[in-house]
Amino acid sequence: MDKFTFKRTLPIWKLILGFIALVVGIASLFSSFTGFIILGIGIYFLLVDGSEFDFINGKYRKIKSILGVSIGKWETLPDIEYVSVFKTNEVTTLRSRSAEANVKNEIFKLNLFYNRNKRIEAYRTYDNNDAFKKAKEIGALLNVDVLDATMRESKWL
Repeated sequence: MDKFTFKRTLPIWKLILGFIALVVGIASLFSSFTGFIILGIGIYFLLVDGSEFDFINGKYRKIKSILGVSIGKWETLPDIEYVSVFKTNEVTTLRSRSAEANVKNEIFKLNLFYNRNKRIEAYRTYDNNDAFKKAKEIGALLNVDVLDATMRESKWL
């Protein structure tokens, strides 16, 4: 396999809201301009970030994908020194006219480091095991070490 695509899995609530907004938006297109706005909201909820790597040609791209269609610009893959996995929080703010709610999710990011401190964010996931599986896979393909930075004390795997 010459290309590897890593896309983040959408949370169930985003998937449901996105499809509902798409259906309502498409139905509303025929009656009012509001359908475009609702359709845009549906697309926003269904938009998936990710990365695609072509290790044979030494290229990568950050992609935006919706319903299986991916777009992004190919760039040259620099000389990667190591792969790092770390844990952080992702906060999504949901607003309505009278209320606001923050949804906090623990997320694991996989970064490829080069030139000492420059990085390429390759992957995001909510699953710890998935992050390390992908990190080891990329580390093996690039023949580099994997750093576990999910705890206070970082360790090499």
